Parts: sequence; structure tokens; C-alpha cells
Amino acid sequence: MRAARFPQLATLDGDQPRVRPVSPVKVDGFTLYVANLRPYHKTIELAANPRCELCYLDDQHNQVRLTGIAEVISDRAVLQEIWNTNPLLRTYLGSLDNPALIVYRIAPSRVRFMKEWALEYYEVPLE
Repeated sequence: MRAARFPQLATLDGDQPRVRPVSPVKVDGFTLYVANLRPYHKTIELAANPRCELCYLDDQHNQVRLTGIAEVISDRAVLQEIWNTNPLLRTYLGSLDNPALIVYRIAPSRVRFMKEWALEYYEVPLE
């Protein structure tokens, strides 16, 4: 995960899968926090169906896949910590209270790993 840094986020738009790169604003073990803007389409997709999957792929084609549910974070202390450690958010949004900002917490229900082209995933314990 450290080597890849930017996972691909898969969501559903009705019955159409959508995949896009995201830049986590906080990583706590396998739990990721992703900032988003309310007008973006993934906000609509996650509101309709918060089930999602993230896939990290490094330069050696090793994969880590995290399956989980995106939950909107409203805890001010967590948001403040994310805000304080992310200059890009501060530059573009100006204030933590910007109504366009939304932060998702994605805690995995399942984590799988596959070493380069091994063709078999291994379950990673969540504890």
C-alpha cells in the first residue's frame, strides 16, 4: 500500500461499475479516509450504495484489495486532524467548514493480497 499510494476506488452507478484513482488523506492500518467534493459524482454513487472496493497495485504488480463501506465522517476531531495534515485541502478549500468538503472513512470488511501474477488471492487478517 505504501509503494502504490493511490488506490483505485470502485463504486456502482446504478448497475454500472465506476473506477477512479483516489488519494487517501489518512491511512490507519487498513482503514482509509478519502476526501471528496459534494458535487462529484462519486458522492451520489456512494450515497446510493456505500459498498465499495479499493485496489492498490504497485510497480511489481502486487495487489492489495480492500472491500468495505464508505461512511461519511462528521467527527470534528478526526476532520481537524485530516485538515491539519493536508496542505492541498487547505489550499483548495480554504476552510474546514467549506460545505463542499466531504470525507469518507472506509473500514474494510475484507482485505486480500495477491503477489505479482500469482493468480491467487490470500486473505489478510483484519486484526
